[in-house]
Amino acid sequence: MDDKLRPQIRDAFTQGRKNYGTRRIKKTLVKKKNIVSRRRIGRLMAEEDLKVQTKRKFKVTTDSNHDKPIAPNLLNREFTVAKPDSVYVGDITYIRTREGWLYLATVIDLFSRAVVGWSMSSRMKTGLVNDAILMAIWKRKPDKGLIFHSDRGSQYASDGYRKEGVKKIV
Repeated sequence: MDDKLRPQIRDAFTQGRKNYGTRRIKKTLVKKKNIVSRRRIGRLMAEEDLKVQTKRKFKVTTDSNHDKPIAPNLLNREFTVAKPDSVYVGDITYIRTREGWLYLATVIDLFSRAVVGWSMSSRMKTGLVNDAILMAIWKRKPDKGLIFHSDRGSQYASDGYRKEGVKKIV
């Protein structure tokens, strides 16, 4: 009986985009005239290593409610660049790990769309973005006049970033 159910459970799981748990799979199997308990479905799913992939809630990482000075927007949404190392963009994202959140700051060259600098930390502080931009500058050695565009997050508007990160660009 289990050998007959395994492919049907796998098919229902795959058709449900790996979001179907035992309840939905049971409904699918009942429609196909299979009477089976959720406990058996759960056991067979575990044996087949079918794990439901839950959707994660969106987490806001940009804190633009601050009283720090904000640099003017020099790009004005013009993301096409004529030469390399003339415009970099940066942002922070987060990655959930078993040990908590891991924050990743990246710097991308708009010309090639290549990541030219990055930094990771368990805390979302100014040093995270400073390390990423310093890596990009150290690796690529851009000419004076480089434009660096980011969101209006507090890390990019902080005194520490304006002293260390911006100083290296200008």
